[in-house]
Amino acid sequence: MPLIESVPNFSEGRRPEVVEAIVEAVRRSGPVRVLDRSSDPDHNRTVLTLAGEPEPLLAGLEALVAACVERIDLMQHRGRHPRMGAVDVIPLIPIRDVDMAQCAGLARALGERVARRHDLPVYLYEEAASAPHRRDLAAIRKGEFEGFAGKIRDPLWKPDFGPERVHPTAGCTAIGAREFLIAYNINLATPDVEVARRIAQAIRHSSGGLRYVKAMGLLLEDRRQAQVSINMTDFRRTPLHRVFEMVRSEAERYGVAIAGSEIVGLVPQDALLQAAEHFLRLEQFDPGMVFERRLETTASEPR
Repeated sequence: MPLIESVPNFSEGRRPEVVEAIVEAVRRSGPVRVLDRSSDPDHNRTVLTLAGEPEPLLAGLEALVAACVERIDLMQHRGRHPRMGAVDVIPLIPIRDVDMAQCAGLARALGERVARRHDLPVYLYEEAASAPHRRDLAAIRKGEFEGFAGKIRDPLWKPDFGPERVHPTAGCTAIGAREFLIAYNINLATPDVEVARRIAQAIRHSSGGLRYVKAMGLLLEDRRQAQVSINMTDFRRTPLHRVFEMVRSEAERYGVAIAGSEIVGLVPQDALLQAAEHFLRLEQFDPGMVFERRLETTASEPR
């Protein structure tokens, strides 16, 4: 059966009862799997990982949007992560027996549905984008909720669906189709956010750094710790260990150590195996040597 992953990001990470109500709305919508949830109070943001067949998944995402529009007011929202909507972004990722073109078509169908139901401006991005300047999510989100009232009047930024005005409490939403993305944060042993910002500038592709890397520097106020917040859009061509090593090297220039790193949401097994092979300096390593993988392979073989 066709299988699609979606990783919706919504602008609530401090009220657990609201997050739980939104997740429960998804669960009640039908046979869609909630694989993971990650809430960050500093970012004031929650990331869900969902999976399902196309129509049940879209039904779950429609339920999520409805629950967020009802419960989240961006006029009252503050957080470290850039955002333009109560439901900030909804990507669709092909996993099995479905291709990117089909995911792009489903993104358009979902965008049209939620725009009509909630009077919500919707922008299509990445593989579903309606114009080249709309492929990059950061370009769409620039200005954030507070700056969108003026931006949306520019013909270049007319929404793909919905009204040409910002929803007063739910803002705008981006819906798209893309490859698997790893949300990876590296925390520095310093409260100096300027160091994190300089490292982010050095590693992100848009300013001359690593291909398939987006990054920004921010301060985790509860921990008094600077963080390099990273999105990795193709871990096979720019792997985790390369990003980690470059951040470590850049941090050393400022006399700063890495305190730790974290993955937000889920991560492909291959990404971790790449890192293990690199840091352990494994010779002639084959993923088939992993015990769990061998079990899966032999379980499907005829006896």
